Amino acid sequence: MSGLRMRSVAVVAGAGVMLAIAAAPAGAAGTPAHIRGGETVPVYSYEDAVRESVWVQTTLDNDQDGVPDKVAVDITRPRAAVKVPVILEASPYYSCCGRGNESELKQYDANGVITKQPLFYDNFFVPRGYAFVAADIAGTNRSTGCMDVGGREEVLSAKAVVDWLNGRARATYADGTPAVATRWTNGKTGMIGKSWDGSVANGVAATGVEGLETIVPISAISSWYDYQRYNGVLRTNDYPEYLHRVVNGRPAGVCDQVVKQLDEGSDDATGNYNAYWAERDFRPDARRVHASVFIAHGINDTNVTTTQFARWWERLDVPKKIWLAQQGHVDPFDIRRGEWVDTLHRWFDRWLQGLRNGIDREPQATIETAPGTWVNERSWPASAARTTRVALGNGDGSTGTLGGKVNGGSRTWSDAPDLSEDVAVASPNSAVPGRVSFLSAPLTQPVRISGTPTVTLKVQVDKPTTELTARLVDYGTANRVNYLGRGEGITTLTTESCWGASTTFDDACYRDTAEDVVTSDHAIVTRGWQDAAHHVSLRFVTPLRPGRWYSVTVPLQPTDQRIAAGHVLGLILQASDNEYSTPQSTGATVRLDLRGSSLSLPLVGKLPAPGATAPTVPAAPPSGKRVAPPRFQPLLPG
Repeated sequence: MSGLRMRSVAVVAGAGVMLAIAAAPAGAAGTPAHIRGGETVPVYSYEDAVRESVWVQTTLDNDQDGVPDKVAVDITRPRAAVKVPVILEASPYYSCCGRGNESELKQYDANGVITKQPLFYDNFFVPRGYAFVAADIAGTNRSTGCMDVGGREEVLSAKAVVDWLNGRARATYADGTPAVATRWTNGKTGMIGKSWDGSVANGVAATGVEGLETIVPISAISSWYDYQRYNGVLRTNDYPEYLHRVVNGRPAGVCDQVVKQLDEGSDDATGNYNAYWAERDFRPDARRVHASVFIAHGINDTNVTTTQFARWWERLDVPKKIWLAQQGHVDPFDIRRGEWVDTLHRWFDRWLQGLRNGIDREPQATIETAPGTWVNERSWPASAARTTRVALGNGDGSTGTLGGKVNGGSRTWSDAPDLSEDVAVASPNSAVPGRVSFLSAPLTQPVRISGTPTVTLKVQVDKPTTELTARLVDYGTANRVNYLGRGEGITTLTTESCWGASTTFDDACYRDTAEDVVTSDHAIVTRGWQDAAHHVSLRFVTPLRPGRWYSVTVPLQPTDQRIAAGHVLGLILQASDNEYSTPQSTGATVRLDLRGSSLSLPLVGKLPAPGATAPTVPAAPPSGKRVAPPRFQPLLPG
């Protein structure tokens, strides 16, 4: 940065590059030029936009160098004499991993001035009278401090940016001169981001910071415990330290103390929920959120699982909206691009520009029910869903039944750590060591599962604990989004479409995508995991006594899926699961009392009464995607 003040520089557009219209005068009666017909329109030059960087001072010093930690903030805003609202994305990924389907990074000129911001937000919204601000979370890219993975440093470093935008925090340019945001912004801020970025938005909103008017968390975390633990089951060892290493932007040794705190606080040895995890749990502070919230999430997201949005959503008492797609960990920009950009535009216009466009009076929920089929509904979960208790029947003594009267019986199985999901669910009528299965009768009418299923198991275990894994399966041939494929439900095409204005250094054009759809004879509806020794509380371990019966409830991931008439609903139970977690496999033998066990479904419609034995489901060969499952490999919430 060589002591230069990072002010705007002119960027010359190349031939054929899209440009916004030059700045226009204010409209009638003082209406800003960018507001016409009840919406914002592109009137400000993107080529000539102000591009600058500032460093915002936080209230923390967790790198312990005696100087308050500073957050590097890159800004793109209209060069016009009008105060504009801000769209803010705070991220740890701007230099290590990139953003979006094309993994875009920030880029700077020789003087350190920002020339390219990732994603389309600046290209699309700056000409429409918004500023786009991209902040490097503490300890990443050009910021100081140390990344503490969902903790106070992370959240408060992003909050400091909102405070600065509202005149409550200090910032300087690279040469040390003061940077004052209130000269160009009215302070109204909206935060957006996918995965880790959206998690930061959730955390900042939970502080109740003044000036944050709306957030758009996409595939975002609301509890870091639930991201790195499944009810006491570890996803992988040393997960916080791994995440810190990937995004860390500080010199070697600077953050060793913070890494040590991550290791000790996360407490892999017990899997308990403790003060460390409580600091990283935003849900209890949902009452402090006053910003409106627009959530987007993949119903089949196996990275940031669906409990993250559902438990956050149910606690929010603010204007809110939700999009649920059939993909995995995918941004809606890469699923339903035109509709998403239009809806996001209207959402920001409503909450940041104050335009009464009616979006807050429209149906709350937009849901993909099948590949390419979307419906709008008044609320989520479905208002017609009723909690339905489904008995586990003995069936033929091998394959059990779902529904009907409780008729007793039992099942016994032993932990089989190498049992893959594909093998466990492929042939429910066959005896498979390490798993037991229960099937409904073929459905006489379609049903819908909308909300959070649970399964309560009355068990005896011959070890102090065991993991318990449950899966609901839709057995029946259908076209389905291939969320387990490489693109998690999308295919990236060779064509491009453009979403905003461009410069030589920052174009608004992105590869088009298409849904990846396959025909399959079964699909996982939802999954759930529980460490049996945490059946009393996640805060402490209660070892099981051999020979004693315990009631253990396994919560499954929230979902919204429709199951067609003629299909069969299956429940598959096993012990440890090495594909989605890194369990402490104990080799336990589990005995299940059917009379004391049941499945609870948030159901629209009815399951048919079962026959004397379970129906025969055609045996399907395992897909081959995970024949010999390795232990869970660490994921980035990105």
